[in-house]
Amino acid sequence: MNKKGFIFDLDGVIVDTAKYHFLAWKKLANSIGVDFTEVQNEQLKGVSRIKSLQKILKWGNKTLSEAEFNRLMSMKNEDYLSYISKMDTSEILPDVTKTLDFLIENSQPIALGSASKNAPEILNKVNLFNQFNAIVDGNAVSKAKPDPEVFLKAAEAIKIIPEDCIVFEDSVAGIQAANAAHMISIGIGDENVLFEADYIFKDFTQISADFITKLIEK
Repeated sequence: MNKKGFIFDLDGVIVDTAKYHFLAWKKLANSIGVDFTEVQNEQLKGVSRIKSLQKILKWGNKTLSEAEFNRLMSMKNEDYLSYISKMDTSEILPDVTKTLDFLIENSQPIALGSASKNAPEILNKVNLFNQFNAIVDGNAVSKAKPDPEVFLKAAEAIKIIPEDCIVFEDSVAGIQAANAAHMISIGIGDENVLFEADYIFKDFTQISADFITKLIEK
């Protein structure tokens, strides 16, 4: 069987940590007098912590000193970590494990490509850390999605050329990053939002072994 590289985003693809990001960002925004909605939270998916806070400040027409900006970023991360510290295997999204197991059984290299700096901790919490041949997270990159850096580094780590990599993503920025890297992009979520993806599925329950096999044999 051919070897392809399979690269997974974390938040919204393997686990749904968006709800924890929302709670932490909402608490931060409200603390500086800015309203924050779930619609706005969608716009922060796949975006770095610095850029996310910059967006919130822009929405609220607020300016902060560098020290206060850094303090709020730390506060948000501490709140988020307090939520994810309670995670377990029940938080893995439906049929993700089935897909990972199929790839492992067929000797396909698997990497994580995530903006999250907490990715290793989350993967350990949900007992998936050892399923990945490489983990490229926010600590390893300097450019946020839609820049393709995180996916290109993931491809390099598993020694697969970008054109032979398949990316699973739930954010517009992530799909754009995969496309910019010349990888096959698979959107997980709403087809009306992720229309730039090569393929779109509501979740992994819709992804069959036959579909994965065809990707590998292409």
